[in-house]
Amino acid sequence: MERMNCTSCGVLLSVPPGATIARCPKCYATIVCPKNNGYIVPAANQYNGYTQNYPNYYSTGYYQPPPQSSPQPLQLPVYGTKKALLIGISYHGHQKNVQGSVRDVRSMTNLLVNRLGFPSQSVLVLTEEEMNPYRMPTKQNIRNALSWLIQGCQSGSSLVFYYTGHSSQVPDNNGDELDGYDESLCPVDYLTEGNILDDEINATIVRPLPRGAKLHAVIDTCKSGTFLDLPFMCRMNQQGYYAWDDQRSAVYKGTRGGTAICFSACDDHQISLDIKVATGNTTGGCMTNSFIQAMENEYGLTYACLLHSIRTKIWESQKHLYPPPPTSQVPPQLSSSEKFDIHSNIITI
Repeated sequence: MERMNCTSCGVLLSVPPGATIARCPKCYATIVCPKNNGYIVPAANQYNGYTQNYPNYYSTGYYQPPPQSSPQPLQLPVYGTKKALLIGISYHGHQKNVQGSVRDVRSMTNLLVNRLGFPSQSVLVLTEEEMNPYRMPTKQNIRNALSWLIQGCQSGSSLVFYYTGHSSQVPDNNGDELDGYDESLCPVDYLTEGNILDDEINATIVRPLPRGAKLHAVIDTCKSGTFLDLPFMCRMNQQGYYAWDDQRSAVYKGTRGGTAICFSACDDHQISLDIKVATGNTTGGCMTNSFIQAMENEYGLTYACLLHSIRTKIWESQKHLYPPPPTSQVPPQLSSSEKFDIHSNIITI
């Protein structure tokens, strides 16, 4: 990496060797590099002001998030009791990018606003297409957004957390995972800043949840069964019989009396799938599309009916995949802060 100062704001930049142009992460000015060794860096793309096709975009740490000397929770207006945080990460330029993440976020936004009555001003979206640098899905911005989601939560509040992107597992260091691994969210700058563990997500948006408040999470990523670290996991077979697995450990992972419920795309050891969506030649998360279809087309759904509907749609999608995935997706996984009757409880978001 070569060092140079931005000609507009003066910030010190790390520029790939041979680059002819670069985009400053602070002021977004286009910088002409003084050296040219024959390697042409493609022009900055429309999504985030950074080079989309540079092959070592992440491995070199070229992406630099906006500086935040003293990060604070986002101060955004909230209308009514409904509030949502939607995160979709595409990892532009990465070999394993997630092509349908932004489309899925838009579809979820449409569901929340037009079907479930969420005020558009109370829905916070973080994707690489956002023009505001503080709405890019960096690690610090995601942390701030999670704090914003729970801020001001009280009895009667209905919160939604949606995530689509990459995830990973890391060895558990505090003994609170039955399988010995923590699940983690991969921000757009994860190679330089690191992941966000499920322990932190739980501590930020689950444990502070007060009595009378409800949180629904929809997590469309691999290895996501216990993504929120909730105490109970629902295991339901094809005939509709179910039982709650106790996931509790010495570390308390419940709420302050509220209810937290999470729909995850697959179990902790499985991968989630993408499908061709009906509108256009684009891909989208199988879990996301199945969830949206069920919520839009059926009224008065119980949790059992929703689980069955999503499973039917995902199993049908898997039949048409060739070659078949190495690990079939067992969709979806339902976890909760408390046990309840999934056949009688109607979903209210």
